[in-house]
Amino acid sequence: MTWNIKPGKEQAYFGFVISEFMPRASRLGMELTDAWATVYGDQPQILAGARMPDLDRARKLVNSKAWLQLIQELEEFVNDFKLKLVTPKGNFQF
Repeated sequence: MTWNIKPGKEQAYFGFVISEFMPRASRLGMELTDAWATVYGDQPQILAGARMPDLDRARKLVNSKAWLQLIQELEEFVNDFKLKLVTPKGNFQF
């Protein structure tokens, strides 16, 4: 997942991610594995990785009402949210 934090929303964003986004994503079955911040360059500001048991469950999750509601709430603080589902190959991958 990638996104950019809206200007002026940084403090509220971090509060939401810690208290709402991460716990709710975890309860939905997503294991958040890493988060990266871009400090220089023309790339999304935040890149977050997560794992699911399998691709079918991941597809069901990202189409679920609970997930769509969570992303809608995240978008109060971010722009340009993008999500990509991939099958893990064992090493870091984009």
